[in-house]
Amino acid sequence: MLRFLIRSAAALPLLAAMLPAAAQTPDTAYYIYPVGGAVKALSANFGEMRPDHFHSGVDIKTDGVTGKPVLAAADGEVVRILVSPSGYGRALYVAHPNGTTTVYGHLSQFRDDIETYVREERYRQRRNRVDLYPARGRFPVRQGERIALSGNTGQSFGPHLHFEVRDTPTQRTLNTVAAGIIRVPDDIAPLLLRLHYFEVDTLGGLPVAAPGRSFPIRRTSGGDYRLDAPDPLPVGRLGYFVLEATDRKNGVNNTFGLYRVTLEVDGEPVFQYRMDGYAFDETRYCNVVACYPLQIASRNEAIRLAVPESNRLDCYPILRNRGLIACSAGERRQLRIVAEDDSGNRSSLTFAVTGSDDQKASHADADTLVRVIDPSKRFADLHDDLCVTIPAGALYEPVRYEMTRHARPAPRDTTLTVLSSVYRVLSRETPLHEPAEVTVRAFVPRDLQPHAALATINGKGRLSYLGGTYRSGGITLRTRTLGYLLMVADTVPPRLEPRFGDGADLSRARGFSLAIDDNFSGIASVRAEIDGRWAILDRDPIRGIVTHTFDDRDLPTGELHRLRVTAADRCGNTASWEGTFLR
Repeated sequence: MLRFLIRSAAALPLLAAMLPAAAQTPDTAYYIYPVGGAVKALSANFGEMRPDHFHSGVDIKTDGVTGKPVLAAADGEVVRILVSPSGYGRALYVAHPNGTTTVYGHLSQFRDDIETYVREERYRQRRNRVDLYPARGRFPVRQGERIALSGNTGQSFGPHLHFEVRDTPTQRTLNTVAAGIIRVPDDIAPLLLRLHYFEVDTLGGLPVAAPGRSFPIRRTSGGDYRLDAPDPLPVGRLGYFVLEATDRKNGVNNTFGLYRVTLEVDGEPVFQYRMDGYAFDETRYCNVVACYPLQIASRNEAIRLAVPESNRLDCYPILRNRGLIACSAGERRQLRIVAEDDSGNRSSLTFAVTGSDDQKASHADADTLVRVIDPSKRFADLHDDLCVTIPAGALYEPVRYEMTRHARPAPRDTTLTVLSSVYRVLSRETPLHEPAEVTVRAFVPRDLQPHAALATINGKGRLSYLGGTYRSGGITLRTRTLGYLLMVADTVPPRLEPRFGDGADLSRARGFSLAIDDNFSGIASVRAEIDGRWAILDRDPIRGIVTHTFDDRDLPTGELHRLRVTAADRCGNTASWEGTFLR
């Protein structure tokens, strides 16, 4: 992401000189629907909360197939072309005279002249992944022109088009559905599922959320919602609510995120979240909007109706007392929550709360066993063979600090060698805005040192790669993932398996492919040579395939060709395959 921001920033002076400043709410009639020959439907909407980021556009359905015409939403010119095995895969960025840029992701094929340019650049740079900024005026487009074919490339789990509208000078993303740029059938109101309450407990002089309580929400015969809980609901002296909800649209089975949530207390609006757009350097603040542990445990939205002091998003047009609800013992207050989707459909929940005599706040101030991290200060802890440093500003709010040591586990993956104890550092459900620095020290035999890395392990013994390089008796790594940490060694090379036999006749084929995967750390690089010359490979990490597409200009026909493919994983293991084919 950092590289993307740097490259984008470098291109901004050119775009700013070319285009006038954009309005935050562009004329919706300026754009057309960017997919031809498909039913108008979405599989994901703007601003949905994903792990550590908002969804920056809409995912447009392409009837479950690739190859649908992708149309320029308005007149403009191509200013950026991306080819990558991750992210948007194959993507086009088109700048428009009204000061906006449209983005088209997960494409299978570009317009012919763009495709030729990209292929030439990949061979010139000898790179499979390229991020290109063509000269101004090289690739003009007209509204409605086919500029690509839809696909399933990059981090995509099914055929669709990822579509965005951005403000060109700032690259701020815009909510295309709420703004009326993309319209699909939708008369279904949001579904309210559960309400969670968190009392704010004072620990070490810092406000920390105590363990929450959850209450189901039931729909009434009138269409509104009620709490399946005591009436009034007992609450603490100070706390906040989290709304777990989802949304649907006509004719599709997908679930969607909410656009706006408003909280009223005693008839007065005290909190409102509204997602009209955001800048890319703000996307991690989705961990402020969401209650992170609830969000990652569910496919539903878990919107926190309060705002930590660390927030930098401007998506709260109404905010009193940061959304926190004060309620003294015996006091009764009436609350109403209104949830709205990006098509204007609404659902509401009304309930009463009363302050409880059973208060938890402040009693833990004197508990010296409780350690709380102040997010405004640097935190460091050294314990045996573990060192943890959390920089100031890495945490979104104060949290209890926990660190425990456990015996070496027996991982599910018997191909890995466990090299250290397991250390529990905070929780995997603790989001970090900036990376923490973690050092794990352990004795590692010399032959395993090049293959050592840090990993996390879950309760079922499943290991996930984090990274790092073994030096001077340990591994030091900057990471945003904490939880159960340990050091392991991976000595298993990647698997390469051609989907054709050695010497196969491929004269009628468009190209060839190989299956590729890795047991643990993932593929770091893959390279192909045909007759000793570097050749393009397109990698599909979701389906574990690398593909080469033939080009008669580069590869003579009627001849036997020698192929060599080499792959490396992130733990320093390599594999190769050599064979021949007839073209």
